[in-house]
Amino acid sequence: MQPIMYKPIFNKRQVLVFRQFGNKGYSLFSCLGREVVCSVLSVATLTYASAESVSTDPVVTDSTATTTAREMMLEEVSVTGSRAPLTKSQAARMVTVLDRQAIAQAPVQSVNDLLKYAIGVDVRQRGPIGAQTDISIRGGTSEQIIVLLNGINICDPQTGHNVMDLPVDLHDIVRIEVIEGPAGRIYGTSSLVGAINVVTRERGEWREVRGKRYDQKADIHAEGGSYGYAHAGFRYSLTSYLSPLTSNISANYSRCDGWSRAKEGGLNTDFSGGKAFYQGQYEGKNLQLHWHAGMADKGWGSSTFWASSKWQADNQYEHTTKIFTALQGETKWGRLHIDPSIYWNQNRDRYEGYRGQPEKMAFNYNRTNVWGVSISGYFDWSQETGDRSQETGGRSQESGDRSQESGDRSQESGDRSQETGGRSQETGVRMRTAFGAEVRNEDLVSGNLGEPLEKPIHICGTDRDYTLGLNRTNISAYVEQNLLLKNLTVSAGFVAVKNTWSDMNLRVYPGVDVSYRPHPNWKLHASYNTSLRMPSFTEMYYKLQGYSADPHLKPEEMSAVELGFTFHSSLFTFNTTLWHHHGTNMIDWIMDTSQGDKAVWQSVNHTTINSYGIEAAIQLSIFHLPLSISYGYINQDKEQEEGIVSQYALEYLRHKLVASARVPIIKQLTLGLDCRWQDRVGSYTDFDGKVCDYEPYVIFDARLTWQQPKWKVYIEANNLFDTRYRDFGLVEQPGRWVIAGFGLRI
Repeated sequence: MQPIMYKPIFNKRQVLVFRQFGNKGYSLFSCLGREVVCSVLSVATLTYASAESVSTDPVVTDSTATTTAREMMLEEVSVTGSRAPLTKSQAARMVTVLDRQAIAQAPVQSVNDLLKYAIGVDVRQRGPIGAQTDISIRGGTSEQIIVLLNGINICDPQTGHNVMDLPVDLHDIVRIEVIEGPAGRIYGTSSLVGAINVVTRERGEWREVRGKRYDQKADIHAEGGSYGYAHAGFRYSLTSYLSPLTSNISANYSRCDGWSRAKEGGLNTDFSGGKAFYQGQYEGKNLQLHWHAGMADKGWGSSTFWASSKWQADNQYEHTTKIFTALQGETKWGRLHIDPSIYWNQNRDRYEGYRGQPEKMAFNYNRTNVWGVSISGYFDWSQETGDRSQETGGRSQESGDRSQESGDRSQESGDRSQETGGRSQETGVRMRTAFGAEVRNEDLVSGNLGEPLEKPIHICGTDRDYTLGLNRTNISAYVEQNLLLKNLTVSAGFVAVKNTWSDMNLRVYPGVDVSYRPHPNWKLHASYNTSLRMPSFTEMYYKLQGYSADPHLKPEEMSAVELGFTFHSSLFTFNTTLWHHHGTNMIDWIMDTSQGDKAVWQSVNHTTINSYGIEAAIQLSIFHLPLSISYGYINQDKEQEEGIVSQYALEYLRHKLVASARVPIIKQLTLGLDCRWQDRVGSYTDFDGKVCDYEPYVIFDARLTWQQPKWKVYIEANNLFDTRYRDFGLVEQPGRWVIAGFGLRI
């Protein structure tokens, strides 16, 4: 039997089963003018999903499925437009969807590690297990992307270095959605070069045994391995899966000794931390509510993370605490849908230039509070017959959803219902108008960043005060019109942005996505989008140990053009995209080494940077062995001047190649093989003052999994051949890392 789970499904309506229209605020693709099938993808394939639609509810998989074969059932599917769901839309950009089964099979321990296999994503880790990671998209910087948790912006305005401090474990996540390119029309500021949305499971699961349904109440997992690594966690469902009111709680703890020691002999890349997450949902006929609250607390040895030839500290340390809360709703009144949300996030950061030695260098404390209120909605100008057919097919599918885990026969009947509904949607013309607005306030108090406070604020647990700070508010509003014909979809709109910082004037950023499908097996898409990003507080005010920030930095602005082509058949799938980014006032930290001992890192606005790139991926199955190869190339016309060293903007992956295979050895045993080749543009200065270019490297990962319905065991090896490499400056990455673990479902 061919392993279906590794075959991306493109425009095959029999795969999707519609129940009702959905417009979850946390679904990234509810805001993209395209259709995406959330099929079961190999994590190493990370195929650009460019098929029919994407589920907005948690994925429900057969609990008895092995890693070799079973299709996934989508509990609820939303065919989406850019800012609001559409009955039929086309993939207007190349996007990436990582579903739960792909996450479970990957040889990774964090979301950060998982994203390494996405061809358009650059992951530069400084610490183990995602302790500190910079993530960028298409040659951008870590400050230029937006990260969302269930659709809520969780970016820290202090710095992009801590944006991946998520309160959720990999076992909480149902999928990760990645969009490449400017997304200002969708998410406003911060989404300069792309967005990453992490979607968590809201409901528990259930199994059917001899005609009776049983809740899957708990998941328990633990693993350990090299460098003293250990991790344990659980997830527990507090209510029944079939109840309209559900809630879940999860927690985990990780620790690691690290792979290196400071000159003084102590550990300097160690890590320890825990996470806790609660999520609830109420689902009624005309009202849905979603809420979550989480905390992530961790500390890690920062080794030489921020060191330089001038400041050769090799035993730095950092501790962060993040709190995330949000309440989201969805109302459905005929043709009008309204989606309000409110959220509050707090980020605390303590940085030690010399670990445990405040007398040598005073610790740097920062605290940011971010709150936001938004309301969005959409209105249908016409009600097509296809809608009613779709909804009818969806209701007949609902019973099939609930009996999915008893076998594939109910899936097939639901598929046929969906296929009929899908065909009926192709007739006629639909217009849907989306609208919305958001107010987001960002408040910082610090010992090093910002302007002097009128009244100092005491730092809890210390004898210090916050003496500096900054407050700014971002107001944005958008309007978008979607037009859907039989084989053509056009989605166009704009976002208007006003920020109180530096008396910024109102600015408007337009965008348009067009997709055309002349044949069921292939399609073309094109898009033009714009966006902006406000400087982080660190970029404007950081002035310590060889760093000199500019408080008068201008906002970054980006415009992008993208063209793409997708072809799929029963034997293979191929897709490619060409893109061009035109960035103005791009922010970077640079050092003029010609100044010798007087050289410092300075934050500056580059005048203009043009980036060009191509991405291509092919997935095929040879002798029932699923294989995938993806390649990305980037070039920038802003070359580094002689003697100028860039820390971010002018360092990018010129070449990235990802290949993977999943080998089903026997029914329960699967071997996963993944390979990455990366060649980075840029250089760094070592402690001797020598400028060194980044060297290309190849990394092999492998994972062997024995899967049973209620439990699994696995062993994996990261960096199998013990390659020594650098992803960021002076920080050498670990060698071979072996991990063994198990998971149990109760």
